Amino acid sequence: MNINKFLAKPGKVNSLKKFSTNSTAGVSDKKEAEDWMKKYIKEMQELQDMLFADNTYSLLLIFQAMDAAGKDSTIKHVMSGINPQGCQVYSFKQPSVEELNHDFLWRTTKCLPERGRIGIFNRSYYEEVLIVKVHPEIILKQKLPGIDSLDKVNTEFWENRYKSINDLEKHLVRNGTTVLKFFLHVSKEEQADRFLKRINEPEKNWKFAFSDIEERTCWDDYQKAYENMIMETSTSIAPWYIIPADKKWYMRLAVAEIILQRLKDLGLKYPVLTDRQIADLEKGKQNLLGK
Repeated sequence: MNINKFLAKPGKVNSLKKFSTNSTAGVSDKKEAEDWMKKYIKEMQELQDMLFADNTYSLLLIFQAMDAAGKDSTIKHVMSGINPQGCQVYSFKQPSVEELNHDFLWRTTKCLPERGRIGIFNRSYYEEVLIVKVHPEIILKQKLPGIDSLDKVNTEFWENRYKSINDLEKHLVRNGTTVLKFFLHVSKEEQADRFLKRINEPEKNWKFAFSDIEERTCWDDYQKAYENMIMETSTSIAPWYIIPADKKWYMRLAVAEIILQRLKDLGLKYPVLTDRQIADLEKGKQNLLGK
């Protein structure tokens, strides 16, 4: 298992064009991928149980992508066997008035996973260096000190945002949270096909909004924003993985493989009982046998 094949090496990603959107890394077809997925999900179930019982570490999974790349379906399929008591999923959309009255990390920070749990962010604080970077006029609504015009939104402003994000993730890792970040890398052509399916198939109509087409006109700007984001925030302790997303069946497998390996890396074990606890178990057993 080589989970580093899609790793964005720190400071090395200057063009997303170098990364395939349709690779399957040698997996022959959907059937083979599904067979592997069953195995991975079973192993993740066991490791999640240990993670919950151990109550020392937590796992934060962040998913970012262009529209229709498959964030929702990836979360649904990869986490299908996970005990919902130990997993929390948050989807971050347009900030509320309350959220705009706090710093840009506030609304996500309050949703971080507790020890023993897996937290999943469908979009995240990274929106603040993606959609906000493509549409910088959004910043003026955030009432930031000294930012009263767009000319103040300069290189230094974005560098400070990247630094705030990196500092947060360093803090999380130091305190036992493993941070895994996935960019689901879909091609512009595949996105168009998926939008057409949403339009042509009645049961998918609800997924489509014309604003998706309007955002599509900013494709190149978004690709540049993603390149900058990955370049500045893929670190050795909280790396980005650039996952080919044109074939959903392989995208899900690749994500599952990475999550599984990182859980294994934690060396999870069930808690070791003290002599007193073992004695209490025996005492409880004898009490129950006596009925």
